[in-house]
Amino acid sequence: MQYSRNSFLKTLGLGGLVATSSVLTASPFKEILGESYLSAAPRSLTLGLASYSTRKFNLDETLVIANRLNLKQIAVKSMHMPLESSEEEIKAITAKFEKAGIGLYGGGVIYMKTAQEVENAFRYAKAAKMKLIIGVPNHDLLPLVEMKVKETNIKLAIHNHGPGDEVYPTPEVVYDKIKGLDTRIGLCMDVGHVQRLGLDPVKNIKKYADRIYDIHLKDVDKSEADGKSTEFGRGVLDIPAVLKALKAINYTGVMAMEYEKDSEDVFAGLAECVGYVNGTLDAIK
Repeated sequence: MQYSRNSFLKTLGLGGLVATSSVLTASPFKEILGESYLSAAPRSLTLGLASYSTRKFNLDETLVIANRLNLKQIAVKSMHMPLESSEEEIKAITAKFEKAGIGLYGGGVIYMKTAQEVENAFRYAKAAKMKLIIGVPNHDLLPLVEMKVKETNIKLAIHNHGPGDEVYPTPEVVYDKIKGLDTRIGLCMDVGHVQRLGLDPVKNIKKYADRIYDIHLKDVDKSEADGKSTEFGRGVLDIPAVLKALKAINYTGVMAMEYEKDSEDVFAGLAECVGYVNGTLDAIK
């Protein structure tokens, strides 16, 4: 007999956990695992959340989900803080992060196809006091991007988007375009997209270690262009090896969980992924 995630949650007495924000305010993991599990000593790598994972949930629900899973750093996507937001609107949104006790460390992925979009991305990030933009600027806009990085001291991590992308498909393409630019311009390495290209994420992490400023952490079901996001440990990506590689290069950025599956009912799958990573980190200390 097969059980859906909802059936499993009901078995645990957690049915309807993600149905409404009021239900999300419950803290099931504290009840099941105990307070000590969630208040354990900090691990050497920081696990956060790419808010694209919760794209079907509003910001308030996203912050509750992040806190329930002890994810204390978020890179916000535009559905949770629109790129056209005014400074006053951004101030109101960032206040929600502060109240929730969650850091808004970055924003993205932000596409930049015009000079105006570059200017706006840095305006947006500065107003939100972000340390990092996860971005995809067109190649011809890199001189302007470098100027804005120097002006604002906000880092830019260029995201590799894998098979089918003509701008930055691989970490190598990103690195070749930025290696001569200001060192605050680096990579957001999406290890899932690297795997879908049939490349080795571990080798890429080690090769481009000096310019990796963000990680999108995900697992995929196959090492091919049509590989899809899946729960960590169920796919083909060697996540323990990725984590060991990040420890080996003394990576100090955030590993942002980007779980793209089950967008309408994300909590159980995302919780499984968080548990897998935390268990692995404990095992490889």
